Amino acid sequence: MTPPDPSTGLAAVAEAARQAPGRGLPPVHLWHPDHCGDIDIIIRADGVWMHEGSPIGRVELVRLFSTVLRLDPDGYHLVTPGEKLRITVEDLPFRAVAMRADGDGLTFTTDVGDETRAGPDHPLTVETDPVTGEPAPRVHVRAGLEARIVRSVFYDLVERAGVRDGQLAVCSGGVWFPLGPPGAGVE
Repeated sequence: MTPPDPSTGLAAVAEAARQAPGRGLPPVHLWHPDHCGDIDIIIRADGVWMHEGSPIGRVELVRLFSTVLRLDPDGYHLVTPGEKLRITVEDLPFRAVAMRADGDGLTFTTDVGDETRAGPDHPLTVETDPVTGEPAPRVHVRAGLEARIVRSVFYDLVERAGVRDGQLAVCSGGVWFPLGPPGAGVE
C-alpha cells in the first residue's frame, strides 16, 4: 500500500495548520489556491467534527483544522497555500462553550480554544429559530466565522442582562446587544 502524499488532502491541511506558531492563526486570508474539491469532513450542529462518518477524536487535530477554516461565498473550506477543500457545516463551525466578564466586556471561549470579546468587531446576535421558536444566539469569532452560544452560556448572558429599549440586552465593548424581548423565553 502506498502511503498518502503528504502534500495533498488532510496531510497538507494538517501541515499548514502546524506551521502556525503557538496558537496563532495561519494567514488563510492571503491564500488563494484553486478549489480542489470537497472533502468528507462535517462539522455537526453539536460541534463534533466528523471525517468519513467517524468523529475526529483528537482535539489537537480538530484545533489544527479549525485554524485553516475559512468561509468563502461558496461555503466553508479548509485552505492551505496549495489547496482549497470544501467541507460541510451543519449550523455554525464553532460553539461558544464558556464566557467571562472582563472589565467592560464579555469574552467567549469556543470549543476549539479561540477567544473572542464581543464588541463592535465581534457582534453578538440572537435570532429566533423559525422551527422551535427558541433563541439562537451566536457571536462572531473571526473572518466571518461564528460560534453558536450554548444554552448554559446563553443563560449566563440572560442573568447579566438588563432591559434597554424594551429588550433584554447586555453590553460588551461599549455596544449593547439585544437578547430578545422580556418574557419571550429568554428570561
